[in-house]
Amino acid sequence: MLEPLGLDEATFAVYHALLSHPDSTPEQIAALLNRTVAEVHELMDKLRALELLVPTWTQPDGEHAVHPRVGLTGLAERRRTELNKMLGELKEAEASADVVAEQYNELLTARSSGDVEVLKGRANASRRIEELALKSRETFWGFVPAHIDDTIKPAERSPDFDHLERGLKMRTIYLQSMTQSKYALDYAAKMHRLGGEVRATPTLPMRLLIFDREIAVMPMDPENPTAGALIHRSPGVVSLALALFDSYWARATELFAPEDRDDDAPLTPHEAEVLRLLAGGAKDEQVARLLGISLRTARRITANLSERLDAASRFELGVAAAKRGWV
Repeated sequence: MLEPLGLDEATFAVYHALLSHPDSTPEQIAALLNRTVAEVHELMDKLRALELLVPTWTQPDGEHAVHPRVGLTGLAERRRTELNKMLGELKEAEASADVVAEQYNELLTARSSGDVEVLKGRANASRRIEELALKSRETFWGFVPAHIDDTIKPAERSPDFDHLERGLKMRTIYLQSMTQSKYALDYAAKMHRLGGEVRATPTLPMRLLIFDREIAVMPMDPENPTAGALIHRSPGVVSLALALFDSYWARATELFAPEDRDDDAPLTPHEAEVLRLLAGGAKDEQVARLLGISLRTARRITANLSERLDAASRFELGVAAAKRGWV
């Protein structure tokens, strides 16, 4: 009956045993529940991820099961908050998409306007977009809603890298599912190293490119990427595209920690979540899996936090974070 909270029968049995026998070892719990020690360790990891088994800060290696009134109530509240946040983001995304779709439909009926350039077919659209990127003077913003497969390796040398090296300011928003692809994540990491700003979000309404805040490129048919593209120069349409981009950019999560950050700077959403999971006893592998990021990224975030707080161990990191009120 606690499955909606992420607490299945086996996990609850270990939780109940730890509450009833707080000084028991995993071996003793395994014997009590007639399970293997490996199974008990795995179930204890789940309890840590759920923050029902937490470190005792006064003892470096100590852990204790959280009182059910506190632990289960807190777990329910966190799940409720997560669901409400997801619903809120979904509603905002749907509302933004509806606005763009309505404006987009109006523009499709007025193709004769000098402010709209129609490019039929993917090849024509790609060539024209490359021309616009080369002519761009200052900025190049973009949505990249495509899912990238690990079996498809990106080109060794991308035009994006050339644009960054010549000083073009680039901001790119990917789907969070992109982080599951090693090649896509490596590609984004190189863009970041060259000075590009990279963020990710759960959903994107369509592909969108904005050049110098003056030109907006949208698909002719968002459901059919091969149909072609429309290039808009109308200030009204470009302003709408910029507003949509800014809305998604503000909600998106940074994929890579900014460099040279002040020690007193606030935590990013990823850093805060990593710290919360570490405080609950999660391992790097669990952090990476729960946040949908690579193991390397999870370890880099942990290392950056340790460096900011001058912590030599997980225990010292927890103590320093607690002093700052971060956990």
